[in-house]
Amino acid sequence: MAAAASTARPCAFCAIVAGDLDAPVVTETEHTVAFLDHSPLFRGHTLVVTRVHVETLRDLPDDLLTPFFTEVRRITAAVQDGLGADGVFVAQNNVVSQSVPHLHVHVVPRRRKDGLRGFFWPRERYADDAEAQEYAARIRSALGRRGRAREPDQTC
Repeated sequence: MAAAASTARPCAFCAIVAGDLDAPVVTETEHTVAFLDHSPLFRGHTLVVTRVHVETLRDLPDDLLTPFFTEVRRITAAVQDGLGADGVFVAQNNVVSQSVPHLHVHVVPRRRKDGLRGFFWPRERYADDAEAQEYAARIRSALGRRGRAREPDQTC
């Protein structure tokens, strides 16, 4: 859910967007700002954020979807090419493990044998095909109920 107009703690990413908090900015567009993560997995780890305060991906308005992810794709290519990386890891958290409640995508340069092993959490298996189908049905049901993204409650 988008943040209320008055939050208890100021948003660090809104402060970076506004120029009130220093960060090594990589690039800016009308809708996004990309800057280096202050605690990178690897050097060059870049965050792409929305200029407007949107907390999670589900809150991203439809009119920002294309410009936001177009910029994520552009930054992904630049991180790989500019740093001579073998590839990149692109990740986005919603609420759980989201250290700053402002939509952001991590673009992390990767090199073969860099020590990062797949996903960072244990994997589960479905008990059987019936259980897998039940989970698929629950998600399909939620898709039918889901409306459009909400408008942001505030701007940075």
